[in-house]
Amino acid sequence: MKLYQLHAKQSLPIDKVKAWEFLANPKNLATITPKHMGFHILSGAERPMFPGQIIQYRVTPFTGFSTRWVSEITHVLEGEYFVDEQRFGPYSLWHHKHFIKRIPHGVLMEDIIDIKLPFGFLGRMVYPIIKKQLIKIFDYREQKLTERFGSIAGITNSMNIKSI
Repeated sequence: MKLYQLHAKQSLPIDKVKAWEFLANPKNLATITPKHMGFHILSGAERPMFPGQIIQYRVTPFTGFSTRWVSEITHVLEGEYFVDEQRFGPYSLWHHKHFIKRIPHGVLMEDIIDIKLPFGFLGRMVYPIIKKQLIKIFDYREQKLTERFGSIAGITNSMNIKSI
């Protein structure tokens, strides 16, 4: 079984309350998802985030391929972190941890996503395409969050994807 892990960090000049209010609202995911992905929430985003919450989306990760994605919010520690796990969608495994940490002059947002692609060997063959798409998505997200909240001078954001 081949697993991949995306690890992204971004600093923002806001307090934890403001960061949490934005990130823990499922409706804001559309704001930080590239338009070409055709992201649309179908259900489940009507209430504040809670463990056990099921959220359904429609997403078009690649031209001509649209899919339904169902996530469950499995863990929440308000103001600190939450975890979403794909229950149905394009991946065999998608386990996404979102952390918010106080740092001087703001917060550090940290995302750790463990991913398993479907279709065994064929899935591993298309991994370079998937990796490129994930990098584009998180680059877009970083750009949109910086436009909305600004950046902290002297701090470099980072992202990498590796096999684990």
